Amino acid sequence: MPRCAESPVEMSTASRRMAGLLLLAMPTVVAGGASILAMIDDPAYRENELRQDLWRAGHAHAGVLLVLSLVVLRYVDEARLSPTARSFVRHSIPAAAILLPVAFFLSVTSADATEANAMLSLAYLGAMLLTAGLITLGVGLVRPPPSTITGP
Repeated sequence: MPRCAESPVEMSTASRRMAGLLLLAMPTVVAGGASILAMIDDPAYRENELRQDLWRAGHAHAGVLLVLSLVVLRYVDEARLSPTARSFVRHSIPAAAILLPVAFFLSVTSADATEANAMLSLAYLGAMLLTAGLITLGVGLVRPPPSTITGP
């Protein structure tokens, strides 16, 4: 089988450090899931569908976005991006993995909440960071490599 002409890019120290932090944060998602399971028998939680929906959304977004953040770190060092753009991607998507769930959890802290509070606005900030980070990475990955043609 022929070898790829390009050698694989090793993960940068910054990406490896961020990956380590994300992996250390993942048990909080597991603990969050366990706490939601523990609240199933709590009448105050069971009777508030808004709170149930937003807390489930927060938990789901936390897990999915942490995993997405880890996937992104595998590609960011291969993207044709400036160091500043790489740093933005490396931090924006994990930031979204924090902001979106926090928005869902903190928007209904009261057991008798009938509508989300202003903390839900953090979800919009998280969504913007997520979108900007993904677009930046996508552009960096589809950009053609610099021309290797030399003069005559």
